[in-house]
Amino acid sequence: MQSNNNDNSLTSNSMQPNATLRLSEKVGYAMGDVASNFYWRVFDVFLFIFYTDVFGISAAAVGTMMLVTRLIDAFSDPLMGAIADRTRSRFGKFRPYLLLGIVPIIAAGVLTFTVPDLNDNGKLIWAYATYIFMMLAYTFINVPYGALLGVMTSNSQQRTTLTSFRFIGAFSGGTLVAFLTPELVNWLGSGDEQLGWQLTMMVYGLVAAVCFSISFFTTQERISPPRTNAAQ
Repeated sequence: MQSNNNDNSLTSNSMQPNATLRLSEKVGYAMGDVASNFYWRVFDVFLFIFYTDVFGISAAAVGTMMLVTRLIDAFSDPLMGAIADRTRSRFGKFRPYLLLGIVPIIAAGVLTFTVPDLNDNGKLIWAYATYIFMMLAYTFINVPYGALLGVMTSNSQQRTTLTSFRFIGAFSGGTLVAFLTPELVNWLGSGDEQLGWQLTMMVYGLVAAVCFSISFFTTQERISPPRTNAAQ
């Protein structure tokens, strides 16, 4: 009986699981994908070029590093999903991470695109440490964000609409990054590429913070997923 009471108190926002979502909530949810693409699109398009042309490490070293981080992702993604699924708060299971992850992802983005005054071995260690930190920070906020869609409504049509809004958000964020990044690096750095990348990621981090905050404050968890069995 006590566990049922706790479940009810922790899921006070789950009273309309089949709700038709407001436009503001759909747009607000999509802002999370806008935010995510201020990082993911940078990795996808520019990171390799940054590491080889600005940071100063070899293409082979970059390739090896990215392979290693993919192996880490294979463990970190399901682990983060399990952690989020066991979260209990008055804001729900997944929404809290949209705020909790802001500071780590801003810090990781700036540090990843910072060129330290170190020798070649030191720079390689820095690259590994900061890139792994970046991928873990991205996982910390993005895995719960993706899971949030499943608890906002049980209406399949509304979920399909949310997915469409999410795609639009991802496309919009990615397109902005692809077009704006080279110009921002040049403008903010005034010819200093190292400074330009660092400041650009700071700007992107602040914009992403606003977008994730909008997503947090405009969305609502209405469904309580079945609780997984805890270890005895």
